[in-house]
Amino acid sequence: MLAFIASAVFCFVIWLLLTFNGRMWGTDEIVAGIVMACIAGYISRKIFIKDFKLANPKRWLMILAYLPRFFYEMAKANFDVAYRVLTGRIKPGIVKIAPDLKSDLAITTLANSITLTPGTLSVDVDEEKNLYVHWINVKDEVLEKMPRDYKPICSTFPEWARRIGE
Repeated sequence: MLAFIASAVFCFVIWLLLTFNGRMWGTDEIVAGIVMACIAGYISRKIFIKDFKLANPKRWLMILAYLPRFFYEMAKANFDVAYRVLTGRIKPGIVKIAPDLKSDLAITTLANSITLTPGTLSVDVDEEKNLYVHWINVKDEVLEKMPRDYKPICSTFPEWARRIGE
């Protein structure tokens, strides 16, 4: 029951944030939000609380601390991709990185962070939790150090994924 309540409250807060348009919410929006939050809370209670332990406030603080770094890396990657599109200097390929993450939440966080960053796309994860990434600019000198030296592809994302997911 506690997992349902925590999930429903979280979903309701997200609903309120997504439907805020500069004025206070109407009664119909609040009622719709409560109904949808209860449905979503019931569906996600096991995943949200028990499996991934996302009710932990420390985990949410780590996510909030991670966002500035993620947005910085995303902005940097946008400029790099724009440069490569304008100059035509690309050398695409798939590289293997070994981030040494243990939990599914951590590897999912890393894969999503890589995919959301322009110029990279997470393609696959193998049984040893190695990640295969399509990269817009595969450099020969970087390939020699793979899969342990993943900094040119995903910067500090694996360390942040470890803090959030493990």
